[in-house]
Amino acid sequence: MSNTVVIIPTYNEKENIEAIIRAVFSQEKQFDILVIDDSSPDGTAEIVQNLQQHFSNLFIEIRKEKTGLGTAYIHGFKWALKKEYKYIIEMDADFSHNPLDLIRLYNACENDGADFSIGSRYLNNKINVVNWDFKRLFLSYFASKYVRVITQIPIFDTTAGFVCYNRKVLERIQLNKINFVGYAFQIEMKFKAWKHNFKHKEVSVIFTDRKKGISKMSGSIISEAVFGVIKMKLQGLPK
Repeated sequence: MSNTVVIIPTYNEKENIEAIIRAVFSQEKQFDILVIDDSSPDGTAEIVQNLQQHFSNLFIEIRKEKTGLGTAYIHGFKWALKKEYKYIIEMDADFSHNPLDLIRLYNACENDGADFSIGSRYLNNKINVVNWDFKRLFLSYFASKYVRVITQIPIFDTTAGFVCYNRKVLERIQLNKINFVGYAFQIEMKFKAWKHNFKHKEVSVIFTDRKKGISKMSGSIISEAVFGVIKMKLQGLPK
């Protein structure tokens, strides 16, 4: 058993799931993997279950319905805490997050002393995004800047979904009181960790848009982030 588990939420990722699992397992450091599948009708879960015959450190949790990225991660966080992993990493299934960067996020916590590390697309306002159209890039980049202005949080990529948490961060944050389930979930997690005075480190990564499968981004997810940030600022998000 590794001291680190990579949580990969899935919904209709049959084109990517086997390749991303094999890529994570091919890294020099051993990582365990937990797939959280929301009963994908395309057979994603079945692919993972077949791979479990070859990888003893591959796990899957199948949820009955699709209820949002945030709830999928919280499900995975609770599972990982029960298993006593020291580090828990969030990662997309579509190769937008490079598996080679996993060790860099891990080292930022294990060797550099961060309580949580962030794979940042916008560190020091430098944009490292490949193959996004201008509209999506504009929304993402300025959403992060908007969050920084409203909340004063000292993080460049507040909406990043490639994050490594020390278990003590997740133990301190009351996961049952996380308010948001979509795009704003990532913001809320970082905001709460920061409010609890946990130390963070941003690691510059190159984010590459998916080549296979369909993006789950929607207008409702973005609006949740816009109005959710104002709510977070006004309420301070009770600890």
